[in-house]
Amino acid sequence: MLSSGQTPFPNSLHICACYTHLSLFQLMNNTILWVLRVFVAGILLQTLFFKFTGAPESVEIFTKLGAEPYGRIGSGIVELIASLLILYPPTTGIGAVLAMGVMGGAIMSHLTILGIESQGDGGTLFFLAIAVFVGSLILAWHYRKSLPFFS
Repeated sequence: MLSSGQTPFPNSLHICACYTHLSLFQLMNNTILWVLRVFVAGILLQTLFFKFTGAPESVEIFTKLGAEPYGRIGSGIVELIASLLILYPPTTGIGAVLAMGVMGGAIMSHLTILGIESQGDGGTLFFLAIAVFVGSLILAWHYRKSLPFFS
């Protein structure tokens, strides 16, 4: 027999209570932030293959910048660190700021030396750098309270 206030499934109340404090807006916000984090980190991570293997396209770009091989490998390491920090929730803000710095340099390189279209790519690298910069800016703003210089 169940006494008053007791349910046949004692854990069901606990499970429901966990979700009642999260509004639909909060769940959507969390989902959107995760999608944005995966998007930004995914773009950063997919370029690493070209940088770390010394792909001719990557070597040519960094040669034009006068930063081959150290700039290519160094920026790849920084992008790897930024993407890992972005994917780990407590450090997303720091990773986003780091990614903004790297992408800011990439954007400026395209605007001043490389040109928007590089190696006949139709501007793909340039627009990916802008997309990562904007995505990182949104993440950095959202996680600004976790940044040491804003807390």
